[in-house]
Amino acid sequence: MSDIVCRWLNQEVKLSRTVSPKALEKDFSNGFLLGELLHKYELQDDFAQFLEGRVSNVKLNNFSRLEPTFQLLGVQFDQNVAQNIMTEKHGSVTKLLYQLYIALQKKKKSGLTGVAMQTMRPLAPAKLQSMKSEIYRERLKNLVPRQTDLNLKRVSEKFQAKFKQMEEKINRIHFENAQKILSLKEEQRIQDLEKHRLGRRRQHEMMARIQAAILQIPKVLPNRTLKTIERNKMMLKKKEEEDVLNEIKKFEVLIKKEIEAKDSGLKVPSESQTAADLLNTYSDEEYMKKIQKRLEEDTLAREQREKRRRKLLMDQLIAHEAQEEAYREEQLINRLMRQSQQERRIAVQLMHVRHEKEVLWQNRIFREKQYEERRLKDFQDALDREAALAKQAKLEYEEQAQKEIEIHERIAAERAQARYKKHYSMCTEILDDIIDLSTKVAEYRNLTHNLIPIKIMRDWKELFFSGKPIYEQASIDPMPTRFTPEQLVELSKRTLLDDNDYEEYKTLTGEWAIPEEMADAVPPSNNNILGHVLRVVHEKVNPPKPVTYEPQIPSFSTKGCMLGKTCSGKTSCLKILEEAFHIEILSIDTLVQEAIQAFLLNETITENTEETKEVEKETLSNEISDEPQESTSEAMLLSKRDSEIEDEDLLKIPPVLEVKQTNVTRLSNRAQLGEKCEKLLKKGKSIPDVLLIQIMVNAINQVPVEKGWILDGFPMTLNQAKLLEEALTGCNPDQQEQEGKNYKSTLASDPTAPKDPSSPPPALDFAMLLDITDTMVLKRVVGEKRTSFETSHGLGMRSPESYLEDQEKTELLRDQIQHRILGFLDNWPELEKWFSEKQDILIKINAEVEKRALATKVQEYFIAELREKEAKAKKKLEEEEAERKKKEEALLSEPPPPPAPEPEKGMETEKEIKGKVGKGKIAEAVKRESPPKEGKGKKGETSPKEKEAGKRESPPKEGKGKKDDTSPKGKVSPKGKGADKKGLGKKSPVEEVSPPPPPPGPPPVKPGSEEWVYVDEPLPPEIPRYLVPFWETIENSYINTIKAILRQIRDERHNVLYYLHDARLNYQEFLQRPDHKQEFVSQWQDDYNNLPEDLWDDEETKAELHQRVNDLRDRLWDICDTRKEEAEQERAAIIDESWLQDHLGILMNHFFSLMQVEVSRFQDTKRLLQDYYRGIEGKIPIELAKSGGTRVPLINLEDEEVPEIYAKIPVVPRKFPSLEGLISKTKSRGSLKRGTADYCIEVVELKFEVDEKTVMNVWQNANTAINSMVANEINLKKDDESESKLEEPKEKSPQQGKGVKTVKKKEEKKKKAPSPEIPPVVLTPEEQEVLEKQKELKMKIRDEHLTALQCEAQATQFRLELIKNKTLSYMEELLKRAIDVYKLMDKWLGARYLAEMASVEKLTEVAHYHIETSTKIQYELILNGEDFYINGDVKVFPDPLPPVRPPAVEKEVNTCLTIKQLNTLRQEFMEMAPKGYLGNKHFTDILYDLVTLNLGTNHLPEAWLHLTVPELQEITTLLTVNSEFVDWRKFLLVVSQPWPLPSEEELLQTLKRFKEIDKDGMGSVTQEQYKQVGLWFTGDKDVKIPEDPLEPLPYNRPEHLIEFFFDLFADFKKDPPEVDYFQMLLYFACHPNAVEGIYRALSLAIGTHVFRKVETRGVDVEHVTIRSDIDTVTIEGLPEVEETKRGKEKIIVPEFLNKETISIPTLLKVFQSIKDAQDNHRFFYDEKMENTFFEIFKKVYQVIGSNNMEPVEVASLLKHPFIQDLLLTYKEYKLPNIKGILQRVDQLQVVSEGDQKVIEEKK
Repeated sequence: MSDIVCRWLNQEVKLSRTVSPKALEKDFSNGFLLGELLHKYELQDDFAQFLEGRVSNVKLNNFSRLEPTFQLLGVQFDQNVAQNIMTEKHGSVTKLLYQLYIALQKKKKSGLTGVAMQTMRPLAPAKLQSMKSEIYRERLKNLVPRQTDLNLKRVSEKFQAKFKQMEEKINRIHFENAQKILSLKEEQRIQDLEKHRLGRRRQHEMMARIQAAILQIPKVLPNRTLKTIERNKMMLKKKEEEDVLNEIKKFEVLIKKEIEAKDSGLKVPSESQTAADLLNTYSDEEYMKKIQKRLEEDTLAREQREKRRRKLLMDQLIAHEAQEEAYREEQLINRLMRQSQQERRIAVQLMHVRHEKEVLWQNRIFREKQYEERRLKDFQDALDREAALAKQAKLEYEEQAQKEIEIHERIAAERAQARYKKHYSMCTEILDDIIDLSTKVAEYRNLTHNLIPIKIMRDWKELFFSGKPIYEQASIDPMPTRFTPEQLVELSKRTLLDDNDYEEYKTLTGEWAIPEEMADAVPPSNNNILGHVLRVVHEKVNPPKPVTYEPQIPSFSTKGCMLGKTCSGKTSCLKILEEAFHIEILSIDTLVQEAIQAFLLNETITENTEETKEVEKETLSNEISDEPQESTSEAMLLSKRDSEIEDEDLLKIPPVLEVKQTNVTRLSNRAQLGEKCEKLLKKGKSIPDVLLIQIMVNAINQVPVEKGWILDGFPMTLNQAKLLEEALTGCNPDQQEQEGKNYKSTLASDPTAPKDPSSPPPALDFAMLLDITDTMVLKRVVGEKRTSFETSHGLGMRSPESYLEDQEKTELLRDQIQHRILGFLDNWPELEKWFSEKQDILIKINAEVEKRALATKVQEYFIAELREKEAKAKKKLEEEEAERKKKEEALLSEPPPPPAPEPEKGMETEKEIKGKVGKGKIAEAVKRESPPKEGKGKKGETSPKEKEAGKRESPPKEGKGKKDDTSPKGKVSPKGKGADKKGLGKKSPVEEVSPPPPPPGPPPVKPGSEEWVYVDEPLPPEIPRYLVPFWETIENSYINTIKAILRQIRDERHNVLYYLHDARLNYQEFLQRPDHKQEFVSQWQDDYNNLPEDLWDDEETKAELHQRVNDLRDRLWDICDTRKEEAEQERAAIIDESWLQDHLGILMNHFFSLMQVEVSRFQDTKRLLQDYYRGIEGKIPIELAKSGGTRVPLINLEDEEVPEIYAKIPVVPRKFPSLEGLISKTKSRGSLKRGTADYCIEVVELKFEVDEKTVMNVWQNANTAINSMVANEINLKKDDESESKLEEPKEKSPQQGKGVKTVKKKEEKKKKAPSPEIPPVVLTPEEQEVLEKQKELKMKIRDEHLTALQCEAQATQFRLELIKNKTLSYMEELLKRAIDVYKLMDKWLGARYLAEMASVEKLTEVAHYHIETSTKIQYELILNGEDFYINGDVKVFPDPLPPVRPPAVEKEVNTCLTIKQLNTLRQEFMEMAPKGYLGNKHFTDILYDLVTLNLGTNHLPEAWLHLTVPELQEITTLLTVNSEFVDWRKFLLVVSQPWPLPSEEELLQTLKRFKEIDKDGMGSVTQEQYKQVGLWFTGDKDVKIPEDPLEPLPYNRPEHLIEFFFDLFADFKKDPPEVDYFQMLLYFACHPNAVEGIYRALSLAIGTHVFRKVETRGVDVEHVTIRSDIDTVTIEGLPEVEETKRGKEKIIVPEFLNKETISIPTLLKVFQSIKDAQDNHRFFYDEKMENTFFEIFKKVYQVIGSNNMEPVEVASLLKHPFIQDLLLTYKEYKLPNIKGILQRVDQLQVVSEGDQKVIEEKK
């Protein structure tokens, strides 16, 4: 009910606060929600004066205002109800709300407002109600306590509790004090006893010493030695006699045993035989032998005895002699010890004196002990005070430590929460990205029919992995001036996709992978010559800076650092390492303190300086040092450079020059750094990292080289680590990656470029981390505090200064520990990344171990690092040695250098060549041109010896690694290209002396290969300065243009997909447009149904109707044909709207733009190479043509003229054949294909063929242009060579001595008349050699230039072919997608047309069927597009009403009473005996009246009418077992059979269900709840409904029985009626076996199964009989006890398992009171029961042990004898067998009727 009420309040009423069933009483306890509820129904006008709170005044105010409204509604509400609600009594609010719900529903139905209800009340009741309200308020005030009283009570209770606590505390303190006093008294008593014991002991010792000191003269012993000897002899004789007697006895026993054994082994002889044996024995010799033997034994024994006697006598004689000797010695001693009386007196006096001295000494010792005890006691008191103080301090430290731990836990929780939020946000973003990707994939699956292009999917994956949103956040077209954050995200997305597309285009991967058509084509290789040219030009403009990393400190044996949190054990481990390995430990804290101390102590150093320019340098360096340093690396470099300059200057000073030197005293570096630290600390600032690094480096420089060093806890941040690395190695890690890199172009690379310098090794050899948790740090900090405190309270072990210092350190550590932990946690991730990933020197060690184990582990790692460093050094030495040997072998293998020419001749020849040739370029070329010895593109190199010689002779000249000047007579390399052949072809006088041609060698080296030596000639400075920005412009323009074109292609792909998807959707919507076929169908159906009924069977009418159906079908078919034609026209319009041609044209223009980019790149590269090599040759660059180069044409997509802006761009008109020509071509193709042709698609394909031809033509034109440009360049080279050949004779003439003439002069010479021939000039061999080298250089330049140009042309042509193939593939893909869409449209059109035709055909069949069957079409016929169905929800005319089915009627079956008869008997019994009991006689009379009179015809079945009085009395006897009353409910329960007899488990489950629904625990349920729970059986669910509507339904007897049982046991006095379910189930617990019935009732009482104590046997129903006066009838046919039909099988029941308790009231419900009945138990024999079992059960409970009538265990109760007898004798739970009596009467009636028939037959 609570759930229903809460649902009503929350959903319908919608209170301001949501209520729940669990907190219902608490929510309504103040009355505010009740007022709000009434206000919602316009009944509480003063709701504004309601208060919301929990105090008494609020409750009194609210409930005072609620009472009139409740009385107006007729809801029962008084002060008791209000108090129950205010005290939150369970069920009070639920009951009130239920009543209120009923009243409000009535009010809602009546439609009256609160004012109307108030005015409609009569005046008198209204006045009476007002008086009651006043009384209610007064009583409510008395019931509700004041809030002040409550507060006072609460305060008093609080103080009472506090008083109790204080009292308990005081009592506890008194008790503890008393215990302490008792313990002190006990200790005092023990001490006193110990003192007394010690005193007595000392007294005894003293007396013992006195006695020992007194000399005592012993008395003379009496002479008793002879008597003693005699007594000993007698004892020995007696002992000997006893031994002999014992031996004789043993011998006699043995003889007896032998005789008995012989007698037992022989048979009993006769008397004659015995006599004969005796005679034989005595006459035998054996007897004689035995006698002889006995004599011998006696003789031997006698001898032995004699020997023993003699031996004993000898022993006695020896003992006697020894005793005599002792006596003589004793007498001698007595004589010697005799003293006089005077001597004894003197000895006694001396002993007394000694005793007195001893007493005095003992007294003095005792006094000293007392003093010592007093001192010890004082010391112990002091120790106790110290211990108390230490304990108090320990408690304070523990509290402080606990606070620190709590603070740390809070900080850790905040950090964990921050990490969680960070990770949660990251996961949220990732999940959002996954959802966006999924939705985007789903969207494009819908767009592309589950065929998403690979490129689009790859772009999405790239965006997803990069963390970019897939959906568009904002539009950036056109590009805004100011970007929003969303636009910046979109811009980054575009940049990412553009870079990926360009990378794929550049590397020929992904979408731009080489297709199968170009599988045979070789991909273009890198243009090595172009890369070399670009590098050379860039280096001439921006020469690279040599990057050298020189260490700023000397090389130490060990360099490292040890890091970790505070108290992780760094300092302890480093101290152990320092002692073990003699290394230096550097702590930044100690170094800073030492630097400040050095400044305070004014630490100075003395230097020798020079009074020259060096002084100026020193002042300059001091000024630099005084300025604020930006980085430690600059300071270190400056200091080092100054020292180097000073050393060099000192070396350069000649010995003659005298320099004055002075001694200058200044602060040391450490003091200067300490001064800076002192200034900063005084200002309250922290020391910067730069200054800390300077202090650390200064300390490192002071360490000897042979010793290593380790930093203690430094560096602490990443910035410190980088500054330390820079200070120790001389390189900045942040600038290292940028400075040393060489120039590299993205379009061409130089394989011969020098490699980037490698990074220097890290400054530290290792970085060791002692890993420890924060909790362990806090524990160790607490431990340090404790140990420091304990040591501080030691016995004079520490000085006050050290104690104060340690205390300050401890306090400082305690205050800073949290900050230190946080600082380490914040900085360590970056440091860990630096030392592990960047430098790879990190070593992690678990420091949560003991100190010794940690030290051992650190030593092991340190030793391992030392060994590793030694191994690296050894390996490096071996490599250097191997390299040195390799160089020596190379020097030995080189041929000896040629002999040097004479210097004068060399100088002369050089001057002559310079004078003849003119400018110095060729001469320099001759100097620099030398045959490469080691090849691979390197410039001329010299051997190590030559380098050393050059260094000794003169400083190196500028020239980038070129050779020094050599003699012009040096040999020329034999690998020259054709220089000798050209020299031979000329006619000159030197031909005779020229050397013979060289023999054929290996094939020439290909330009650009690894063996090729590039031309390295000087360039005019203007050309590199022009070419570098020119190439940068080319490169940027190329990359950006390609990215823009690829972006347009990417966007075009998305636009195509969206357009095709929209086209499909629009066409589907067009196909599903509404038609008017349903109107015709509805009109025909109305006309058909309105036809008169008398014409239905007329043949002519049917024929007419069939004709109308055919006409309807034709009309509908015409509509379908029309719709098909419209759909075909729509499809043709979609195909002919030229969308496909426009997008194909756009796509072609994009790819033509790509071709243009490639052609432009080739043109610009050609121009760059041309200018470069012409500059090397010393020629002027050629001017650009006015045309601007080759242009790739674009497609004109518009029919209009091209604007003037784009006039420079060539445009190709797009001309397609005429439509008639295309149609004729498509028809011819259709005839060839022998099928129906789709002319629209074929027209599209023909237009596509025209576009393919256009693409091929453009590609061919671009290739032709490339080839022509290459050919023009080759021709230009040839022209230059021919001109140079013509000019060679003129250059040789002596008149021309200045350079080469210009092109204009050459043209003028050609126009002039031919000059007379000049005689040839004879050249010397040196001049001829120079000219040959010049020719060779020109040929090399030409080959290199043309090779680079051809390589670039091949790459461009390959790219153009790839673009052409990709263009065709893209166009084919677009065409395929469009044609698929067009074909799909055609497919949809045909399928819909066929479906519409089929639906019309189905409609026609249905109409013909109804016409033939002459029936109306009741349901509406629906023809909706391609669907035809009969709408069962809509009827054209209503159905006739079905007949009313008659109600179900129960039929009588044998002796069973119907439900109606049972209800009639129940009502009559209820009127007679409402309590349920009737007297025996009265009950018999009622049954007899019903049987004999006419009343029974309707009340009882026919079988009951034959019952006689004895049989009725027998029934009454079965129902009255132990009393004179009959329970008529039990009678009706029995006669209502058959119904399923419940098992014990079913009864318990039913009881459990009733208790679950009875939440208030009232023990009763209403009829609604009863129906909700039900019984253990239900009604018949499978009731067969008869087909005949006039036939009644079968009667459901079980369902009506369940209702009858409620009426039987319900209390109708209550409103609504309720039933006591426990009492009802006790009736159902009855069983044919009475004992079983009692156990079932007890199980219901305790709610679980009751186990029997002893083993029983199963009930055999066949042997269960009922005694009667007439006969014994079995009840084996009872259907309700079929479950108990078992064999006599043994049931083992566990003992004493029922631990549940049962009370006396519950037990009394099971065993009801019995009136006038005798009990047959053995304790109360022949005693009548008085009233009830209460007194007996009370005594039983007392016997069991329950004095206060508490519930007892069922197992204990069942053990009691009375209960056991009661279980066997109590018969109230026995189910009587009335059916057996009725069956017997029925059988007798049958017999009597048979006899009557026989008698009648006889008559």
